[in-house]
Amino acid sequence: MTSQQQSILYTLMTILFWGGAATAFKTALQQLSPLALLWHAVLISLAIILLITFQNGTLKQVRLLSLTQWGYLLLLGSINPFLYYVILFEAYDRLPGQVAMSLNYLWPVMLAILSVPILHHRLGARGFFAILLSFTGSSLIATRGNPFAWASLDLTGIALALVSTLVWAVYWLLSARIRIDAEIKLLVGFISGSLLALGYAFLQYQTAIDYSNFPWLAVIYVGLFEMGITFFIWLKALQLADNAARIGNLIYLTPFLSLLLLALFLDESIHLSTLAGLLLIITGILFQRNDRNR
Repeated sequence: MTSQQQSILYTLMTILFWGGAATAFKTALQQLSPLALLWHAVLISLAIILLITFQNGTLKQVRLLSLTQWGYLLLLGSINPFLYYVILFEAYDRLPGQVAMSLNYLWPVMLAILSVPILHHRLGARGFFAILLSFTGSSLIATRGNPFAWASLDLTGIALALVSTLVWAVYWLLSARIRIDAEIKLLVGFISGSLLALGYAFLQYQTAIDYSNFPWLAVIYVGLFEMGITFFIWLKALQLADNAARIGNLIYLTPFLSLLLLALFLDESIHLSTLAGLLLIITGILFQRNDRNR
């Protein structure tokens, strides 16, 4: 098998694993609070990341980090996985899976907006149009195509979904500033995130869990595939690709697979407005990316 074929295989695995995340979120949240889901999932993910970094030989790099690097990486961990997933899981708990998932795909748009004040990127007319296109799509999804439906919406859930995209964009920008192996960033970040999640759950009296009817499959899926191993699979896909940009565009098949799985496993009726809005969001993202490359 050639490197390009391996890259495509790893990409398809990534799409499959991340595509099932929304279904796993909603399934787990039927029985667990967002915070209970978080601290169980991050502990599972931390165990997997420790195992992978040990097997890859990168775990020993941890002891070479300076105190400044440790502090910076622990701060990143407080943003992701802790803050990001606290907000995201609460949004999923309030909204239909298709709405929360689709709105979460606005994070590249938030990244483009934040890049203007933080990285001093210029936002021209094409870039502004791309952002407007994506936000039009998000509005279409939230209102199910009815512009007069705002009064009946869970505005808190929608706000949380949008804030999660902002938090992820901030995390991405801060993470890009430090030149450390991506596996080590993830490991130290999940150490920090796990401690914060457990501490917050303890303060909220959410560490005593009844395991007699626990959604183990959904929680393990979230910890193993949403937060853990899929990140390494995706990195491998990009490393093996002849054209990383082309492989990167394939990842936008993920939300459409998510919609299919939500319909199959949770019987969510997928609205045409969701499909149309998601197409607008992704069109805007790709338009923005092409404009930036140009």
